[in-house]
Amino acid sequence: MGNLNTLLLSFMTIFLAELGDKTQLAVISLSAKTGAPIFVFLGASLAMCILSFLGAYMGSFLIKFIPKELIEKLAGIIFILIGIFMIFKGK
Repeated sequence: MGNLNTLLLSFMTIFLAELGDKTQLAVISLSAKTGAPIFVFLGASLAMCILSFLGAYMGSFLIKFIPKELIEKLAGIIFILIGIFMIFKGK
């Protein structure tokens, strides 16, 4: 049951995080531009699968060398820095 909970938690976290995100907007834009929603879906899905795979295995690798709390703090800092960059890039 623990693996099912992990699966559902991962799905909900990513699903909610991606709603209205640049990725979703890019998919909408590409689909409208190309008129090929199935191929845009397949390409975007493949990209997300590969990135998720890399993230999952990178996390399991890093946790062997870096404490979990530090990884979480670094991820938060990087997230904030990207947000600040996006704010100033738009001006």
